[in-house]
Amino acid sequence: MANNLPSFLLRDCMLWADRTLKIGQIGDITPPVPAAKVDEMRNAGMIKPREVHMGYEKLEFSFKMPGLDPQTLKLFGLAPGTENPFMITGALVDEDGSEHSAVMTLRGFLKQADAGTWKGGDQAENDYTVSVNYYKLEIDGDPIYEIDDFDIKVGGVSQRQGIRNALLL
Repeated sequence: MANNLPSFLLRDCMLWADRTLKIGQIGDITPPVPAAKVDEMRNAGMIKPREVHMGYEKLEFSFKMPGLDPQTLKLFGLAPGTENPFMITGALVDEDGSEHSAVMTLRGFLKQADAGTWKGGDQAENDYTVSVNYYKLEIDGDPIYEIDDFDIKVGGVSQRQGIRNALLL
């Protein structure tokens, strides 16, 4: 009989910024959201428009920190072409007690370091946004997505290999 209990529920998460662990310093993390870029098309003879897949939207992720962390702040404003590694990990738990690991390996640059509003007696919230040039999601070591500027792999299989072959790449 199949297990119908909820599974892969996020119980905790962590961030590494430029290989530095941020345990106890992160308020929340918004991971990258892969999204298809589509155009609407309605050609002769069609009775309705349809969306055609044209590639993928840019990727970014963000995180919040209550503290003004110097190491993280120094990742902003680096020379063009400089990328930093980031890693987001998640502890996933099934309601039957099984535990799983989610790992997002990312590479990109800090494009925004927002120190927020400061007010005496209130905790400040600092918002950071990272432009992502490489993204890989694995659950329990199995590849789910791997995306860079030239390819997307789903389950470890290139979804652009035919196009790459047509381009003689």
